Amino acid sequence: MAAKANPPVAKIIDYGKYRFEAQKKAKEAKKNQKIQDTKEIRLSPVIDKNDINTKLKNARKFIEKGDKLKVSMRFRGRQMTHTDLGKEIMNEFIKGIEDIAQVEKAPKLEGNHMIMFINPIKK
Repeated sequence: MAAKANPPVAKIIDYGKYRFEAQKKAKEAKKNQKIQDTKEIRLSPVIDKNDINTKLKNARKFIEKGDKLKVSMRFRGRQMTHTDLGKEIMNEFIKGIEDIAQVEKAPKLEGNHMIMFINPIKK
């Protein structure tokens, strides 16, 4: 316990009890922490208004639960020439949930996928 003392002081303990107490503390600490999942929502460049509203409703559920959100959009064939339309849809999606969430990573085109990440706003 106190190695610098003269004479050195040591304490004899029950090691099994010590391990049990340490496990108990670790279990309590684990119980109090919140695990944040990443949910994914997939959009399309030719998505309709009502479909966007449905996706927004699901996104709100995920964010209110405390999860991160990955929004992805895949461009197929000739859709690659109209990535600007995809960006507009992504920005519309952001406007729909900006009151409860913030953009962690802005929409970015990677290959034929446009991806963005959204976090819930801390209270």
